[in-house]
Amino acid sequence: MSIRRTLALLALTGAIACGGRDDVPARNTIIDSRDRYDPRSLDPSQATDVPTGRAVSYVFDGLTRFSPDAQLEPSLAERWDVSPDGRTYTFHLRSGVKFHDGTPFVARHVVGSWQRVLDPATRSGGASMLSAIAGATAFSDRRAESVSGLSAPDDSTVVVTLEEPLAIFPILVAMPVAAIVPDSIPPNFGERPIGTGPWRLVEWRHDDYLLFASNPDYWDGAPATDSLLARIIPEPSTSVAEFESGNVDLLYVPESESRRWQESGGPGDRAQLVSVPALRLWYVGINVTRGPLRDPRVRQALNYAIDVQSIVDALIGGRGRLAAGVIPPSLAGADTTRAPYGHDVARARQLLAEAGHPDGIELQLWHSQDAAFTNVASAIQAYLRAAGIRATLVQREAAAMRAAARNGETDLVLKDWYADYPDAENFLYPLLHGDNAGQNGANVSFYDDPTFDSLVSASRVE
Repeated sequence: MSIRRTLALLALTGAIACGGRDDVPARNTIIDSRDRYDPRSLDPSQATDVPTGRAVSYVFDGLTRFSPDAQLEPSLAERWDVSPDGRTYTFHLRSGVKFHDGTPFVARHVVGSWQRVLDPATRSGGASMLSAIAGATAFSDRRAESVSGLSAPDDSTVVVTLEEPLAIFPILVAMPVAAIVPDSIPPNFGERPIGTGPWRLVEWRHDDYLLFASNPDYWDGAPATDSLLARIIPEPSTSVAEFESGNVDLLYVPESESRRWQESGGPGDRAQLVSVPALRLWYVGINVTRGPLRDPRVRQALNYAIDVQSIVDALIGGRGRLAAGVIPPSLAGADTTRAPYGHDVARARQLLAEAGHPDGIELQLWHSQDAAFTNVASAIQAYLRAAGIRATLVQREAAAMRAAARNGETDLVLKDWYADYPDAENFLYPLLHGDNAGQNGANVSFYDDPTFDSLVSASRVE
């Protein structure tokens, strides 16, 4: 039972950035208001959330990166070769690249950066992105002094050997946590970062803004504006007001505002709406180990009971499409011909009766305190009631809700999944593979099927 939201709407105003309005002072700065909370650090090793990852990517580069349409492309590595057995990657590095302090970028910086992420003393929450490298576990467990699978035979070449083939490895090294840092890392590196990226940090006023200046020597060409101001604005309504006042150039349009902006083009004639697919899944995790939910017919009844399209239209501004599986349709591997569940209350009641529950069942539906999820949970509750399924809503702070779900304490849990990287593996493996059921994984449905697991495991190495 799932809702996939595939449209993230942005509003960009080029006129403000260029001083095109008489009542706005001329400036050559882009002001972005998409982040609601402060980055935790500008140290790539700590980049495990969206604001941190976004800011790190302004200052640092990885060996690979993603294009605007989420395709993998070269970055600090101009190209790479893969051995026939799929275990050894040879990255050929770009020449002439310099860190912001003028230090030339060379291969040893890659080895040092990745070993630093894997070093338990760094306490990186993203070390798993590099754990496939041979010797990574031994190094992390302090059983080895270096990572055996990392080497730099010369300044322009990095050789990486994996424990076993992992087809998505070039995708993983595009993640912010794998970005390349200099040799010497001072204690305040997270506040005073030095990278090779298109922007240099000028000032960070916590919980207020981060100011970046253009890197004129950037290997891929300097940014088109002199500076970038990332404002931290917790309330979406405040961002909208600031945009309407000409104080913000880039805005994430709140779900509640979607219809108005789409129909009017946004406040004033300055707005340019851009809709792009977001790799985000809204879904209800059904714990298949609890009571009547063990029966597939009951789980199917839940799906038939919900009018998901009406929820998408009424509660999230039409910004989404019905899911017919966990893989977003914009990713390779999605079966775009599969039809999603329809809304069929009679079929839901029939399935419940066939499963031995003609009088319905009682369940708990957990959700966070986020207003959007609260509204969706209430709608789901009403649809289930019409099919004879009595769902009690349990609202908790997000972390507590996730903990309960991972501990197997929830019947149903309404949550979302943001992809870490644009590959179908990042939906199939974390959300449904048996290895990820339980306290340390995202499989809060506790789905565990050997045939499915073997197929997903095979796909990870092919």
